[in-house]
Amino acid sequence: MFDVEIGGRKGSIADVFPNWHAHDRFGLVIDSPLGGIGATHLLQIAITSFYDVKPSRRAERKIYPEIYALHSGKGNGTHAPFDFWPQRREKILPGDQRTVLDAINDCGITRLAVPDRLPQDIKHRPKEEDAALDRIVTAVAYSPSGRVGKPDFTITGNDKRTEHNPGRVLRPLIPREPALQASGMPVKEVDPTYRNWLLEREADVSEMERVAAEARRAAIRNEQGLVTESYRFISVIDALRRL
Repeated sequence: MFDVEIGGRKGSIADVFPNWHAHDRFGLVIDSPLGGIGATHLLQIAITSFYDVKPSRRAERKIYPEIYALHSGKGNGTHAPFDFWPQRREKILPGDQRTVLDAINDCGITRLAVPDRLPQDIKHRPKEEDAALDRIVTAVAYSPSGRVGKPDFTITGNDKRTEHNPGRVLRPLIPREPALQASGMPVKEVDPTYRNWLLEREADVSEMERVAAEARRAAIRNEQGLVTESYRFISVIDALRRL
């Protein structure tokens, strides 16, 4: 469902996340209302990598991907429709960069996406920075708009289903009644805990902020309703300065 272009040539998921292994974990730092929408495609290829490296996760285990949304400062609108679930995978953190790094280390993040903002000199707690530098192998800068300046690569959705989850984050669909998949397995969308989480996070974002996020997404959709997002590779130390 995605086309990758890197350095002006056709690429692949492996160019973005080289040597993905079964214990990789993706972390997305979010510091603005519904800001994670700008990293939609990056997130979805991370999820693809999680399942592709171990296909039993799709059929036998039926587990949610090891992905974590790290909200800095306050809740910025739930991103749970992207499968940041159960809710422990969506962390609402104080606006202290050191606490964000603590959460990155606690979650064992190995592939990290951070907002593309000016780096700062941050004095992290002893050894926390070293722990992250030892473990994280890929760091990427993204923009809530979906487009960064001077990008290294782009990811384009080539199937309209790639815009389904962004729509559900922008306008969450609150479940009403229990239901089952065709397989007989319960789905998260009808889990009472999931419903309660969506309701709890509704107040994170004002209607004005929600409309603004919808406008940002609409601005980069093409005539077919598909989106190209751009990103930039950064060093891990540079990513930690952008927390």
